[in-house]
Amino acid sequence: MANVTTKPVITQAMIDAYDEYTHLTLDRRRFMEQLTRLAGSGAAAAAIVPMLAANSAQAAIVAENDPRVKGEDITYPGSGGEMKGYLVKPANQTGKLGTVIVIHENRGLNPHIRDVARRVALEGFLALAPDFLSPLGGTPTDEDKARDMFGKLDAAQTVANGVATVAFLKADKDGNGKVGAIGFCWGGGTANMLAVNAPDLAASVAYYGMQPKAADASKIKAALLLHYAGLDERTNAGIDAFKKELDAAHVEYTVYVYEGANHAFNNDTSAARYDKKAADLAWGRTIAFLKQKLA
Repeated sequence: MANVTTKPVITQAMIDAYDEYTHLTLDRRRFMEQLTRLAGSGAAAAAIVPMLAANSAQAAIVAENDPRVKGEDITYPGSGGEMKGYLVKPANQTGKLGTVIVIHENRGLNPHIRDVARRVALEGFLALAPDFLSPLGGTPTDEDKARDMFGKLDAAQTVANGVATVAFLKADKDGNGKVGAIGFCWGGGTANMLAVNAPDLAASVAYYGMQPKAADASKIKAALLLHYAGLDERTNAGIDAFKKELDAAHVEYTVYVYEGANHAFNNDTSAARYDKKAADLAWGRTIAFLKQKLA
């Protein structure tokens, strides 16, 4: 009888272990040991890892050569040096456009984030996805190396480069002078910090992003749209305190929690964590919000 290959079963404990590995203190060796115990064998663990991790070979929703958009790699002035980025606009642009900074996860400016920037442009915006690893030479192709580089970034310099990106887009000849931001994971936290530090930012959307210090909420001038995953206990622990400070500072904000969804639910290149229902709902809300605030 022929062997029947069954798809590995991925449990919430496996997803939690991967989240700890990618965001906290678990190193790869201990992660694989833990995953092997959860999966029952090394072979099963090896089969599960690609389903937990992002797959850069996953087909883009908006292809790089899609004739509806025009994208190019650019360099522009950062706070203390040159920044790299991917700039995209609609091919049939007419008039000035609202501009959006698309901030990557803790894997850098990879094919998935470039795809997201094209999706934003397709909605009628000028989109710029900065490479916040530019001070360290830019995003490498090896995503594990990219993740390790984030620990070497200077936090103040990262914020300053974000503020410089706002200034760059605010002055872009194709833009209408209104700048918004959308960030995912590490980028969600960075979008929140950008809202604190860039008074010219009109709107900020954070997907499962860590909250800034509560005392900094009063500095926020941008309208906020905050998406959280119901199963993301690590990030969600700061929601209530952040909301309290935003209320006290009379900041305009909306919070959505997507029950049953995991951290990184928007990333369609991660088979185990992607939640199409939550991603589609959050995306619709995001685009409507940005169109309203950047018109």
